[in-house]
Order: sequence, then structure tokens, then C-alpha cells
Amino acid sequence: MEPLPSPAPLAARLRNTLVRYHGIAGAEWRVARKTKDATVWRKPSEEFSGYLYKAQGVVEDVTNRIVDHIRPGPYRLDWDSLMTSMDILETFEENCCVMRYTTAGQLWNIIAPREFVDFSYTTSYEDGLLTCGISLDYGEVRPNFVRGFNHPCGWFCVPLKDCPNHSLLTGYIQTELRGMLPQSAVDTAMSSTLTNFYSDLKKALK
Repeated sequence: MEPLPSPAPLAARLRNTLVRYHGIAGAEWRVARKTKDATVWRKPSEEFSGYLYKAQGVVEDVTNRIVDHIRPGPYRLDWDSLMTSMDILETFEENCCVMRYTTAGQLWNIIAPREFVDFSYTTSYEDGLLTCGISLDYGEVRPNFVRGFNHPCGWFCVPLKDCPNHSLLTGYIQTELRGMLPQSAVDTAMSSTLTNFYSDLKKALK
């Protein structure tokens, strides 16, 4: 088990990585799924053998309230249908923490429940906010769970210029679920999980 990293350099590196993803040209992405709530694209990840997913949709609320529902805190468990538990293990200054959370089984339990330990960081971005995270090799894996790994992930939330009580929410997710899984099952689960995330979030904010 590795010791906890120093939060400031990790936070800076994580933010820079997410800003770089946010600047990737549209031609590099391929549409994976589209619903009335969100569009999901994907491209091969630079971090592992799976995909980096990009999700985007307009959410009818102000930036701060949306991000409060996404980042680690009391709201997330109430509405996120995939998340089954969440504990804050360490809290640092500057909106940084380490959290452990578990996810439900998916696709008729082809994908068994997973556990993650993530470093999370929330910071300002343009007129809005960025909340981002990366998994750490920290703590013992609990029985009945496979330990998954999130490569740099994050959510940019900025108010719409002409309608500031609506926000554009753009997410970048690259999750290595680990365990013996068919890649096609992982790809199906990721695309549907991301569109469900938007519809669940919108219901929670009403």
C-alpha cells in the first residue's frame, strides 16, 4: 500500500491533465451514445487499454449547486444510482479529499460491485468549476469487491453565457474496472452509466 501523496502537486497535475482533455479537438471523438439528456463520445485512452469517455449536456441549475451534487459530500449518495456507499478517508485544505466508495453490480451482475479509493479536487475554471479525481493505491480492499481504478477524470461545469441559470456540464471519465470482463460489456456499461448520470442528476436538482 502506498502512502498518501502530497495533495498540492497531485491537484495541480490533475487539473492540468483535465484541461488538456478539454482541449482535444472534436474530430478525435466518436459518438458512443446519445439521449435527450446528454451525448457521450469516446476515444482511446492514453492511460490504459480502454477508452476515455467525454459526456456533455445542459443542466438547468446554477454551477455551484450542480457541482455540490457531484463532488464528494452529502448529496451524491442520495441521487447517484450507481454509488452504494461513500466514506471520506482524509480531508486536506483547498477542496481536496480522499474518498472510498463502492458501486453496484451492472449488466445483470456481469460487472460485479466495485470499490474505488480516489483523490478528489474541486477548483475554479473560467466562470465555473472543475471537480476532478484520480484513484490511489491506498487502503485494504474489502471482501466481496473488486478494486477498480479511475485514471484522471473530471467534470467541468460552466454557466451558459446567455442563460446563467443553466450550466454546460462536460465530463471526462476513464475507468479501469479490472477483473475478468469482456471489453464489450465494459463499453456498454460506461456509455449507459454516463447518460443515466445526467438524467439522475437532473431529477435530483428539480
